[in-house]
Amino acid sequence: MTTILQSLSQHEQLNFLLTNRIPRRALTQFMGWYSRIENRSLTRASLRLWRTFAADLDLEEAEQREFASLHDCFTRRLKPGARTIDARADIVVSPCDAIVGECGSIDGTRVFQAKGFPYELGELMPDTGLQERYRNGRYVTLRLKSSMYHRFHAPVACTVDDITYISGDTWNVNPVALRRIEKLYCRNERAVVPLSQLATAGSVCLVPVAAILVASMKFHCLPDDLDLHYQGPNRIRCSARYKKGEEMGYFQHGSTIIVFATSNYLLSAGVCQGQTIRMGQALLTDTAAAAQQRASNHSEESPSRETLD
Repeated sequence: MTTILQSLSQHEQLNFLLTNRIPRRALTQFMGWYSRIENRSLTRASLRLWRTFAADLDLEEAEQREFASLHDCFTRRLKPGARTIDARADIVVSPCDAIVGECGSIDGTRVFQAKGFPYELGELMPDTGLQERYRNGRYVTLRLKSSMYHRFHAPVACTVDDITYISGDTWNVNPVALRRIEKLYCRNERAVVPLSQLATAGSVCLVPVAAILVASMKFHCLPDDLDLHYQGPNRIRCSARYKKGEEMGYFQHGSTIIVFATSNYLLSAGVCQGQTIRMGQALLTDTAAAAQQRASNHSEESPSRETLD
């Protein structure tokens, strides 16, 4: 057992050194350029190499199997019907395929990226109104591995009126780094996306966080990619309307989305740290709406006094 633990520790140390003690921005910019080279032979060779590090890369659900570039593979679409969207009105669904990281209740305005590594909402999102809105609310950290489906979708029926882009570093967001780098999410490139919900109470906000190698986010409602080359305003006005489950954009490599919700939400049954979740599965439940629905169902099922008489 001691030998196994030592081996794991050495592997983590090597992983951390290889992905974080290097010129992160330079490597990220290089990878962004390299991933867009359209050469099918080079792409097939790159995918073979990628599979040596990401053995779980599965393209069975992909809409296409041959790709002109690595970028095309990173941002691949799925076959129609590959994901089922939970249509219940009281449910916030997962916006992406991911592994659930830290999750639960926000302690005032304090959130955890890993055990013993807290950060403040104000360090992640600059808007004081949003900081107060999610005080004592809920959060779920969703980590997208590089091998996963990279597109993200609306977790509720909503509109998006503005997106705030915050430029930063490109640290790896894997568990090794999260246990070593304090306030990592608050250091990296990220966007703050408040959602104005159309049919449910409370509020939800998405914070996509970019990472090493590509560090680029594409929102369909914005004309420009949000990446290391972006030179526009930090707060970007837009006008977009989404049905629950409708595609909002994509990462160009593995990364993280942190979902924030007001205190009327609780984690849905089965959502816990380490769980693999698919886009469209239940993530958060509006407790007030769920209770109201149960009461309505009970009322419909109960016989009336006239019937009993």
